[in-house]
Amino acid sequence: MGNPEGAPAPEEQRLGPVVRRREQVQPGTTDQRLLDTTEKGSADWLHTDPWRVMRIQSEFVEGFGALAELPSAISVFGSARTAPGSPEYEAGVRIGRALVEAGFAVITGGGPGAMEAANKGAREADGVSVGLGIELPFEQGLNPHVDIGVNFRYFFVRKTMFVKYAQGFVVLPGGLGTLDELFEALTLVQTRKVTRFPIVLFGTDYWGGLVDWLRGTVVAQGKASERDLLLFHVTDDVDEAVALVTKETGL
Repeated sequence: MGNPEGAPAPEEQRLGPVVRRREQVQPGTTDQRLLDTTEKGSADWLHTDPWRVMRIQSEFVEGFGALAELPSAISVFGSARTAPGSPEYEAGVRIGRALVEAGFAVITGGGPGAMEAANKGAREADGVSVGLGIELPFEQGLNPHVDIGVNFRYFFVRKTMFVKYAQGFVVLPGGLGTLDELFEALTLVQTRKVTRFPIVLFGTDYWGGLVDWLRGTVVAQGKASERDLLLFHVTDDVDEAVALVTKETGL
């Protein structure tokens, strides 16, 4: 019960963990001061860089807290547009299941399509199924096969989680977001920001043109070295994909 208007001020006041007595009692409550529209000032501070820094920090804290106790994990990427029941979707399910059977947790972007497939395979194998979502205008939310889910505002915070809590990447056919994650990982390995980080591209027909372009244009023109093509593997075989990440991670 609050203090009715006109009633004598209380002798003791509890404001969260703070106790105030006698002359130090303040009028109203913390919630009242927070919510009272008559005391609201400008909200411009919500859009300043210092406030954004706090929100960014909070996302790192939440992500680290949610994922710090994960077992060894592999991040699986792929298109949100992959249709359920398609060969690519079923390959994602098999990959998720095989990774769990090999001793890994499975981390995806938490969305539909190929991400849902990998989460589904992980869950069906009684493994740890993780989804790291992102706030987007067209985002559909975390898929139902995610057991641990974290939603992020900022792509760069989410990317950090994908790399920090995974021992490797398996990359299914995907679009710009998948390519973004792939080249981010390749850059981190090339520049030795991370070590012992296997990257497996699943689907030779899909990835073949990209590999040819890297070799025939990027490497040929001296924009990358031939050894950079050894930073990743390409396969159509689920068992080989899992064997490659298992071998390089030492699990």
